[in-house]
Amino acid sequence: AIRFLLSGSILTAIALARGAHLPRGRELWQTGLLGFIILGVGNGSLAWAELNIPSGLASLFVTISPFWLVGIEALIPGGAKLHGPTIWGMLVGFAGTALLVMPDPRSGFSARTLLVGFAICQLGVTSWCLGSILQRRITMRAHPVVTGGVQQLAAGLGFIPIAMLVPNHHVIWNARGISAILYLATFGSIVGYSAYVYALGKLPVSIFSIYPYVNAVVAVTLGWLFFREAFGLREMFAMLIIFAGVAIVKWQSGKAHRAETLQSQIANVD
Repeated sequence: AIRFLLSGSILTAIALARGAHLPRGRELWQTGLLGFIILGVGNGSLAWAELNIPSGLASLFVTISPFWLVGIEALIPGGAKLHGPTIWGMLVGFAGTALLVMPDPRSGFSARTLLVGFAICQLGVTSWCLGSILQRRITMRAHPVVTGGVQQLAAGLGFIPIAMLVPNHHVIWNARGISAILYLATFGSIVGYSAYVYALGKLPVSIFSIYPYVNAVVAVTLGWLFFREAFGLREMFAMLIIFAGVAIVKWQSGKAHRAETLQSQIANVD
């Protein structure tokens, strides 16, 4: 709540100072709702999951988000339909995920802990993908950075009652905690999420959806380097299987998009 209230307030204040258009009326509540869906449920679930599983493993669970993007897009009216090879690619990716959640005595985590962490991650990923797809379908007058600021304010406000319901609620104010919040508010929210919202409106789904792979590599590397989180041959093999499945999905989605574009061009000529 503090992180998003801080970053959202800063971005909104800058927008006001520069005289930028701020969402109003229907655009305002749509922006706020999408902010809570994407950041509130999406980021909140990831933070919750990381109380049970390592950050590197959580980031690998998030790498299957392109499957959710493709699946949700196919379910929404007017979205791209699923094809046989695409479904096959999704099954390959899910096989890699199944390998990750298999119990490993060396990891120190029980099967139940891994499954709970995986389920929480997928709740967040599904919410993030749904909100992202809906945002691409809504026309907004506000600049993407302003939209991101309003969404962060909405997520911060939405987190306040949730935080109050957490049992044994307490906040420890020390240099490390404050530094972590400032870091997340600056690089995770103001810089990172603003860049994501901008890319969301400018780039095709096939391009902006590759960000989880960059996140996974960074998170796994930093988790192993600073916290000695386990990352062995099984995790590496599972990650390669997931990436192979995603590559198949993207390849088939690209072929289907090109075929639909060609058919549309032929129809226009006729």
